[in-house]
Amino acid sequence: MMQPYNSRAGESDSDEMLGKALICISLLLLCIGAISCRKAETATADQAAMRPAKDAIAEADGLYAQRADLVKVRQALVVLRQAQADDSTNFDLTWRLAKYNYYLGAHTPESNERTKAFHDGIEAGKLAVKLQNDRPEGHFWLGANYGGNAQISTFAGLAEVEDIKTEMETVLKIDDKYQGGSAYMALGQLYLQSPKILGGDVSKAISYLERGVKIGPDNDLMRAKLAAAYVDAHRNEDARKQIETLIATKPSPEYRPEYEEAVAEAKKIQERIK
Repeated sequence: MMQPYNSRAGESDSDEMLGKALICISLLLLCIGAISCRKAETATADQAAMRPAKDAIAEADGLYAQRADLVKVRQALVVLRQAQADDSTNFDLTWRLAKYNYYLGAHTPESNERTKAFHDGIEAGKLAVKLQNDRPEGHFWLGANYGGNAQISTFAGLAEVEDIKTEMETVLKIDDKYQGGSAYMALGQLYLQSPKILGGDVSKAISYLERGVKIGPDNDLMRAKLAAAYVDAHRNEDARKQIETLIATKPSPEYRPEYEEAVAEAKKIQERIK
């Protein structure tokens, strides 16, 4: 027999279903809220980790200013690499990686670290050139790292010599005053140190270095390299004049490490003259 309709029972069932629905909705909203909070926390943490590139550059530059201590150079490289992980196409981070790696490679006593530094410097330099081909920084530090690598490589040959020439000649076309005319110094060194079979030429070396000294008269290392070239050309009196000028120069605080290197090299040249 069909049971009579009980309106109160129907209302009770409806109320129960509505209550369950409200509970489900509340739980769902709580879950969504929790997920949103976690995402917000993650985003905040990511934003905190992604410090502006300019801040990383400022810190790295401060460390590099203390480069006489190679630990500071290594720390500067770590700062730049971390920043580049978040900003892989930042030109100012990239060319500094090439520059700092070159300095580390040129000064570390550890052969493995030297090899890695020049390799990393070359890779950073290539990227910098790719990012901004019309700026001198990438070309210069790429060429410098090519040169550093060539000095330690038993397979250095005409190809590497041409790579160095290409990059440094490009710097001269863009801005020959960059780094106190150091592209002239690099080319002078290239012609001075290369064997004749690879284009070595003392006269060309002196020509580049003399032009460099005119462009960058405060470039202490340039004068030391020119003095060495004069000695190789048996122009000892000209070498003495360069050394005297160098030693009498008041060093720039910004380039104190380079000044001390230049003076040390000049003293070795003096011994050769004697």
